[in-house]
Amino acid sequence: MVEVDVHNGLPQMIIVGLADASVRESRERVRSAIKNCGFDLPPRAVVINLAPADLRKEGNHLDLAIALALMAAHGQIPDSALEGRMLCGELGLDGTIRPIRGGLSIADLATREGLREVLLPRPNADQAAALGGIPVIPVRSLGEAVSHLLDEDPIDAAQGGLDPLVAALEVPDLAEVRGQEAAKRALEVAAAGGHNLLFIGPPGSGKTMLARRLPGLLPPLHLAESIAVTKIHSLVAEEPPSRLLQQRPFRSPHPGVSTAGMIGGGSIPRPGEASLAHGGVLFLDELPEFHRDALESLRQPLEEGKVTVVRTRARLEFPARFALLAAMNPCPCGHFGDVRGQCRCPAPTVERYRSRVSGPLLDRIDLHVEVPSVSLEELRGRSGEPTAVVAARVLAARDLQRQRFAQRVPPVNASMGPEDLETWCRPSDAARRLLDAAFERLGLSARAMTRILKVARTIADLAQSETIETAHVAEAIQYRSLDRRMGGGG
Repeated sequence: MVEVDVHNGLPQMIIVGLADASVRESRERVRSAIKNCGFDLPPRAVVINLAPADLRKEGNHLDLAIALALMAAHGQIPDSALEGRMLCGELGLDGTIRPIRGGLSIADLATREGLREVLLPRPNADQAAALGGIPVIPVRSLGEAVSHLLDEDPIDAAQGGLDPLVAALEVPDLAEVRGQEAAKRALEVAAAGGHNLLFIGPPGSGKTMLARRLPGLLPPLHLAESIAVTKIHSLVAEEPPSRLLQQRPFRSPHPGVSTAGMIGGGSIPRPGEASLAHGGVLFLDELPEFHRDALESLRQPLEEGKVTVVRTRARLEFPARFALLAAMNPCPCGHFGDVRGQCRCPAPTVERYRSRVSGPLLDRIDLHVEVPSVSLEELRGRSGEPTAVVAARVLAARDLQRQRFAQRVPPVNASMGPEDLETWCRPSDAARRLLDAAFERLGLSARAMTRILKVARTIADLAQSETIETAHVAEAIQYRSLDRRMGGGG
């Protein structure tokens, strides 16, 4: 909240309330903008308070509120014109209003506070209006804002929402991948249920090639998901999106990313890669090359779907519910177990390499899939199913899950809790016996058993089967067969 007091004294403008440099510099922008828009403020002593006083203020979004509060304090506009309104925007020296970050979150806050309308820069307005429930007024200049507030030239509220036509996402086609049918199937299962997936194989076997084709299998975001995803990206993007994002995020950070870069942080916490992947996919190529701390920091979002960042003056939670897609070599040279290459890595070196990825983290990955080298016959063979065909099956499976979990976000099998498992993951008697035998023979952990049931439910959905049969459980079990070799908990 911006408060302004004007009184007799030496002409000066003081800003209090833990303002950083970008906010303190608004004094000069505001003075010039007011003057160049034809308004005149008498030289008086001014104190501007930014409440609450113990919360640090940073960014460029307070300019418009400071300028209008100043004009009201000097009697240029009535105080009643500002009541029940939220005003945000950066001012240029000529009075133009420039876009800001976080416009969607600002409109959400105004809605929750029960305000009557919010004034935002025109580039932010369409996106913010998608929330509904509160008029979002797009303004291009300080003069326009004043005319609207005085009802001299009212501005129509922006009309938000998703575009009726969604441009097709340009991604490479799955049919371009020759061979690797088992890996393609695992990619389909992961896309259908929102499951975590790990590809393990030698260099050149197609792990990254497969991963880059996952976005084409995912359905577009629904309105509620789109709003949540856009909120996050509008906080960190150099150029905040002017419309709602409609395609699921696919983030692929460099292995050198820090822990703060992965889960968020900084003196003023901002979302990291885990939150930027919310609603989509976080792809970690060359998994063991990532810093151990950065990988371990993913445990909370993988379990809870959120990231908690604690600082001296703030405790923030960022949403981070994503599907983890990872790829790695079986050893430093990449040819351990490769029939087409010879591995020269000593056994201790292989063990150290694999131990860079902890067992608890591997245990949180639903599908572990071996991607062997491709033979010459496979390279020259027929192409497989195109992305469009596989995506149609994924969409049909997701529709079943959306009907099943109508009140959950996201409505996918990977997010099922214990009660959902009891209700929706009851295998047939034969499938139950197979699952019990696998638990004893493979030494599976309780978490691994839970994830096998979730994956089996997704495989049954792809087959449009209400019951989880033996074939569904058998396929789900085989996706845990690498656990013991990789050091996971089953």
